[in-house]
Order: sequence, then structure tokens, then C-alpha cells
Amino acid sequence: MSVGLTGAALAMALAVPAQAGETPAAAPGWKLTQTGTDARFRGLAAVSRNTAWAAGSKGTVLRTTDGGRSWRNVSPPGAAELQFRDVEAFDARRAVVLAIGEGEASRVLRTEDGGASWTESFRNTDPRAFYDCMTFFDDRHGLAMSDPVDGKYRILSTRDGGRSWRVLPDEGMPAALPGEAGFAASGQCLVSAGPKDVWLATGGGATARVLHSADRGMTWTAAASTIPAGDPARGVFALAFRDRTHGIAVGGDYRADQPSPRAAAVTGDGGRSWRQAATPPPAYRSGVAWLPYSGTAALAVGPTGTDLTTDGGRTWRTVDTGSYDTVDCTRDGACWAAGEQGRIARLERR
Repeated sequence: MSVGLTGAALAMALAVPAQAGETPAAAPGWKLTQTGTDARFRGLAAVSRNTAWAAGSKGTVLRTTDGGRSWRNVSPPGAAELQFRDVEAFDARRAVVLAIGEGEASRVLRTEDGGASWTESFRNTDPRAFYDCMTFFDDRHGLAMSDPVDGKYRILSTRDGGRSWRVLPDEGMPAALPGEAGFAASGQCLVSAGPKDVWLATGGGATARVLHSADRGMTWTAAASTIPAGDPARGVFALAFRDRTHGIAVGGDYRADQPSPRAAAVTGDGGRSWRQAATPPPAYRSGVAWLPYSGTAALAVGPTGTDLTTDGGRTWRTVDTGSYDTVDCTRDGACWAAGEQGRIARLERR
């Protein structure tokens, strides 16, 4: 995104069709950057207009500090067998990445020097656990979530920026539905807003639910979304909250040959209730982010395209057909997207 183009202006530019005499170059859109890898990036942390981190398959972690003009491979040594699905970054030097998988494949690594060195701060030793996503409230307090163990989602907590972790007690966690789990598709199945509120997205069960905690993961409530579930491939894949009350959920059925009706929902009460989008995205979407400086505009991405809403998630319109798995926007007015075959893009005027 060009300097000075706020989220509100960007939303208007995307939403309004080109006028007679306007050239296509005036329209903002995704501009692919050169990453030099074919890894699939499902983890993305947009720090600023200049700095972003991406984490993906084959243990790959990339970092840019020049707005995507160049990417530096800062992958942890010996991590080629790991599948990174989430990255949370605090600045250009400090970041935490999550590797997914059964048992010891689920790990958390942390860097404090821009990826020059990494420290493993958590390795799962329970073969029943499978970690999917993580989120941070600030640069010290964060959570990670695992698929249900003994019938309840397992929550991992840190109070020191990811240097150490502990499993939280599950007395305040409601029982999981049969077949219910999270989706490690975009690093957005666990998201937070403000100092204590956090939401967890589910699928696979009879109902796609969103769980909410107002005390950093100690106690939770569950609410049904309107996104279809009832199959291991269907449910809520990603959440985005612009504050502790207004949120968007996206998902569907990730199988390419299956339709995804009702693939988006909105809440205005912190996730206690969800309303189906009147005009949802036309297909499965795995990532969603609010545009900066706009209280009503957001982007949703998936393998078949990018959709824009300018009315808080009630209606969506496809604005790009490129394949992306995750999307993130920054407070200073930049949006990034990442996906398969090393694709990382920045929203700019084309």
C-alpha cells in the first residue's frame, strides 16, 4: 500500500468500480514479492509497512524489513521437517513461531535477534495433543491452543513473551463436541483483542462454534456460528476482531470440489451470537483481517481469491482471484497476504 493511503481510502478505492477514463493502474491490489522459495506460508505477522514475518512448510521462516522488496531466509537450523503454521512478531527482531503436528511435532520457537538464532521454548510431549494456533495480547502474554485432549481444548500460556509456557487448567473449558477440532490453516483460529479477550474457532463437529474467554484463557463460553460444519473439512477457519465486540468469522469446506455456502458470519456482541453474512464470499476462505483506519472494511482470503467487505462483514465482493491462505494488516496502514508456492504479497496501487 502506498504511503498515505489509509484503510478507509483503500476500502473506497477497492469498492468503487473504475470510472470512464481511469486506468487499471490506479486501482489498489495485491503485488507479489520475490521470496525465492516454494514453501507454503500459512503463518503471517505484519508488523509495519516495512516489516513482516512469514512462516510455512519445510521449516521456513522469512523476514522483510524493506516493505517486501527483499526477504531474508531466517529459518531455524534443523527445522526442515517442521510445519510452521503461525508466527507472532513484536518487531523486526522478536518473533515466536508455532510448528504443528501430533506429539513432538508441535513446538514453539522464539528469536530475539531477527532470526539469527532461535530457542525452542516448548515441545509437546503428549501424543494426544496437536497445536494449531497462537495469539499474543501484548509482548509478554500469549496463548496457544491444541485440539481437544480428554474432551476439551488444551490451552498453553506464556507470561514472558514466549520464553516459557505452561498448560492451563481445563476446569473453565466447555466440553468439545464429538469430532470437533481447530484448523491450522492461517494462524487465525485463535485471536485476541485488547488485554484479556481471546476467541477460538472450531469445526468438524455438528456445529461450527466460536469459544470466547475474557480472562486470558482461564474460563470460556461457546457460541454456535452460522458457518456450516458436520464434516471434518468444514467449519470456522479464521477469526478477526477489531475490538472486543466486533468480529468476523470465515471458513467453509476446504475441499476444492465442495461448495462453501454461508462462508462468513459477523458478531457485534463479542461472539455471544453470530449472524450469517447476507452476501458471503463465494467460496472457502481461510484468512481474514480488518483494514486499518476503517471500522467497517475487511479482507478475506482463500485459495480462489480475495474478498472485500465495506459494511462490517454483512456483504462481500471478490476483488482478486489469486491464491492466498492468510492475511494481516498493520496499524500504520499496510496489508500483507501469504500462501502457496512462496506467495507473499503486499496491497499497493498497481
